[in-house]
Amino acid sequence: MASTRKIIHCDCDCFYASIEMRDNPALRGKPIAVGGLPTRRGVVATCNYEARKFGIHSAMAAATARKLCPQLIIIRPDMDKYRQASRQIHEIFEGYTSVIEPLSLDEAFLDVSDCELYQGSATLIAQAIREEVKNRVNITISAGIAPNKFLAKIASDWNKPDGQFVITPAQVDGFVQKLAVAKLHGVGKVTAGKMRRLGINTCSDLRKLDEEELKSKFGSFGERLHQLSHGIDERPVLSARIRKSVSVENTYATDLPTLTSCLQELPDLKMQLEKRLEKIGDEYRIHKQFVKIKFHDFVQTTVEMVAETTVIDNFNSLCEEGFSRGQRPVRLLGMGVKLLHTPPADAESITSDQLSFTLDHEINHHPGQ
Repeated sequence: MASTRKIIHCDCDCFYASIEMRDNPALRGKPIAVGGLPTRRGVVATCNYEARKFGIHSAMAAATARKLCPQLIIIRPDMDKYRQASRQIHEIFEGYTSVIEPLSLDEAFLDVSDCELYQGSATLIAQAIREEVKNRVNITISAGIAPNKFLAKIASDWNKPDGQFVITPAQVDGFVQKLAVAKLHGVGKVTAGKMRRLGINTCSDLRKLDEEELKSKFGSFGERLHQLSHGIDERPVLSARIRKSVSVENTYATDLPTLTSCLQELPDLKMQLEKRLEKIGDEYRIHKQFVKIKFHDFVQTTVEMVAETTVIDNFNSLCEEGFSRGQRPVRLLGMGVKLLHTPPADAESITSDQLSFTLDHEINHHPGQ
């Protein structure tokens, strides 16, 4: 039996690119991407729908994107501007419910089960939110409305851009039966390929296997697949998350050839990390330091140690150990700390997935540019 909760998943349409087009109307109608430069190993963070027509997508190398679309306009990210827009959007969410689970700057789950606005209609609430975002922030946002998080997230992508899609409790079973298994959270290319070979293309096909059979074929994920194939997802919307780590990382335009050149970058990274840590509340304490290294051939290693501070000497030692594992040029350096949550004795602790705060992850950062 489907849950009676009313969940909305809100997802901005090509968020970074939308902000850039909002601030520079001359960009509208042209293919644009936000990310690093093609000449500096840049990566596309997001792109508008005009760019997507050429096959461009997020996480694609900017050089590849430029080959697909020579007229592509690539804009360096302005994270402060995007965060400001995100804060405005989340203030709008708070006008409808206090049960909000942010997933990133541009998307969130909202539980509006107890919202009395618009006669408690989640459909009308989502519509009102979208109109308010358009009027106040001047960008578009899409929404999915369903009895649980799993289906709400799928629904938000159904009528993009600037649309919404509703799955009522009565529609859950019929909708899920026809749903392609590739749409299920956690089903990547490898798992999807294995499913195709087994003749499993839709959730209806999944239902032909009982839970034990699914476990035998897909391990512990089999239990989750069994639930999703029946539209079951009892995860609550979590209005607070426990941070497990804070980190920053830079991808360099030119490989760092030696250990010395890597060590020279650590003070700048540490300064960036300290700025991140300033935003962490007193209920957290550091219990580990770590350094992440990605060599020029994309082989990656991480070294960590127990520590309660962010001493630069420790980061230097970790970097030396990490570099010794590869002894070759480095394309990415990162550093961070792992945290322990120590709330007051009377505070309720809510656990969640790890949140790793990275600095413009895989979007080239070049100090002074």
